[in-house]
Amino acid sequence: MLPEIAEVALRSVAISGAATLLALSWSLPLAYYVAERSSKTIATISEALVGVPTTLIGLLLYFILRNEGPLGFLQLLYTPYAIVVGEAILVTPLLVAVTYRVLANAIATYGELALSLGASRSQAMELAFTTSLPSLAAAAIMAFSRAVGEIGVALIVGGNIRGYTRTMTTAIALEVAKGEFWTALELGLILVSLTVVVSLAVRLVKGLWEL
Repeated sequence: MLPEIAEVALRSVAISGAATLLALSWSLPLAYYVAERSSKTIATISEALVGVPTTLIGLLLYFILRNEGPLGFLQLLYTPYAIVVGEAILVTPLLVAVTYRVLANAIATYGELALSLGASRSQAMELAFTTSLPSLAAAAIMAFSRAVGEIGVALIVGGNIRGYTRTMTTAIALEVAKGEFWTALELGLILVSLTVVVSLAVRLVKGLWEL
């Protein structure tokens, strides 16, 4: 039982970590674009979409990835990659909403000053991201916690396949369905501990980087 729990836990971290990195790859540029142009429309929409149910995202993604769907030829349904994509979509509104405010403040405080002193736009952008790193790291941790704790996407497009797509949340759901409530509770405690450990590890690395 313990080896299987460890396997599921590692898979959960890997999938949610990959989803967070994928979401960051498009969320940060979008947030910076919005912040630089002081356009609050996208930020407002992102804030409104933060609470979208994970099951809805999973269902929409299922229709897209199934064999009859527009992306069915990719054969991604019921694979870890489908979960990664789904979780990345899930956390994107959260990342955009949070990082927009962080970067808007950095641009107003440092970016405009850098431009006035003759810096290029790329240098001003680099300065804004550099000074915002602690807050951006905190946003990434929030996104990871949101991703690793979701169940709708993982269950609908992952299928809860043992040894392949089963995550901590789908394992908990399975144990509840079996009536193994104490096992489900134990898995839940492990999931919470896992999230805390990852958060502390990221903060430790960030602290060492700042030294």
